[in-house]
Amino acid sequence: MVLRGRADLHLHTTASDGWPAPHQLVDYARATRLDVIAVTDHDTIEGALRAADYAAGFSKLHVVIGEEVSSRDGHIVALYVERRIRPGMSAAATVHAIHEQGGLAVAVHPFWRTQRRIRNGRVHGVGWLAAELDFDAVEVENATPGFYVFNQLARRLNMGLGSAELGGSDAHILDAVGRAFTMFPGKTPKALRTAIESATTVAGRTRYRALGLMRYAAWGLNHERYVAVV
Repeated sequence: MVLRGRADLHLHTTASDGWPAPHQLVDYARATRLDVIAVTDHDTIEGALRAADYAAGFSKLHVVIGEEVSSRDGHIVALYVERRIRPGMSAAATVHAIHEQGGLAVAVHPFWRTQRRIRNGRVHGVGWLAAELDFDAVEVENATPGFYVFNQLARRLNMGLGSAELGGSDAHILDAVGRAFTMFPGKTPKALRTAIESATTVAGRTRYRALGLMRYAAWGLNHERYVAVV
């Protein structure tokens, strides 16, 4: 019987707009049920590299190098990359650049769309491009409070596509880590990649506690200030 691992594939650190430093994120995740995490800071892999270097000293937790890339058409998570993917390209060009590195391209929160402006464009998902482009997986569970409808739309889309379904907390605070997760056969990044490529992953989530929601709200106020100055 193959043991099933648990991964959180959408996490942020102080390398972009998250609150925890990379080493704090690793220490917190080690105390959870997670076997693999992907650090996916906005338009940088520096936090992921630092987290992976720190986690190398432990046996329980593995770190996948990732990046949440700000394409012109929406945010795309790159997994298993070695070099930063340049932001500001079309979604199609971004997916191609990820695959050129041998990475996996994920349509995260595809139906979250807002008109708010930031440095590299609007904060949103790629929408129906998730079905038109060569994505390797779709994030159908995102633990951001208020994303229930967006998650349901993503799940329904992916039922027709048959792509790997992923869960990612989109954590910017420690309380959010592991609130959405991906289950897969095995316990290692290699086993996780095989599961994504064969679409044998299962996405799930857990509820926030009241204190976690309060901390998330505090981060949200701080994030508004971050968005205003970048």
